Amino acid sequence: MKRIIDIHLFTDGACSGNPGPGGWGFILRHVASGKEREGSGGEAETTNNRMELRAVVEGLRRLTRPCSVELFTDSVYVGKGLSQWIRNWKKNDWHRREHDVWVPVKNDDLWRLLDELATIHRIKYTRVAGHSGHPENERCDYLAVTASRQQR
Repeated sequence: MKRIIDIHLFTDGACSGNPGPGGWGFILRHVASGKEREGSGGEAETTNNRMELRAVVEGLRRLTRPCSVELFTDSVYVGKGLSQWIRNWKKNDWHRREHDVWVPVKNDDLWRLLDELATIHRIKYTRVAGHSGHPENERCDYLAVTASRQQR
């Protein structure tokens, strides 16, 4: 039986310099009604990966009940982290192997929040190509870049 997707979550992050001022943006869409909600924000000194993650976390935090969520993002970092890497990070106490050494997972504060939210919601990751004319991705990019500029 095919899983019903209640919510579409479109996200993007931006950073001017890496690190530098950054922003994030999201669009939540209730699939059945088409009703949408947007959000954005930023940080004065951050990285692009943090902003990509933050967009997902902030979008999921806006949901008021458990949902099936299809996440559309151009971030391979977020997609692979959520669908592949996070299980091992948790198993290894939020550490990953780098060459022959165990190192802390970068952005583990946001990954832990995302992991917590993933226990509430069922999340399916769908990759979209960035800057390819995908309307919602372009809108999220606009929201993120605008928020990033406000941090300067």
